Amino acid sequence: MSLHEHRYGLTVQWTGNSGSGTASYRGYSRDHDILIPGLPVLKGSADPAFHGDRERYNPEQLLLAALAQCHMLSFLHVAVKHGVVVTAYRDEAFGLMRLNRDGSGQFERVTLRPQVTVADAAQVELAGRLHHEANQVCFIARSVNFPVEHEPVTLAP
Repeated sequence: MSLHEHRYGLTVQWTGNSGSGTASYRGYSRDHDILIPGLPVLKGSADPAFHGDRERYNPEQLLLAALAQCHMLSFLHVAVKHGVVVTAYRDEAFGLMRLNRDGSGQFERVTLRPQVTVADAAQVELAGRLHHEANQVCFIARSVNFPVEHEPVTLAP
């Protein structure tokens, strides 16, 4: 394997067969487990609008989480590179998905709303500009076919 390739693997295992499999649309649970060696099991389901369990993570939430996580990690990296000391980071992310008449659907956009606190008030403006650079290096944002927008707020003590 090349040093420039990183491979990821996991197992998704359906746990929702209540006895008759998928004999009917409402006759099975959308519950499943996401298994990654060495990590706790992630309990998944469909969105409740699609007959899923609201107490389990759904793929749409996980896609939004992946984008928000990736941006945060990319931003922290870019901040270090530019000498900006970040002391707190919180993102209230939002995604818009539309359904089509044929039952398919897709995300139209995601808006990340990171609230970042920096140690030095003189770096507030620079930190705000770094979100663009972070977006450019975020692996997940670069992999999706819809816009990932940013509405950052930068604070200082």
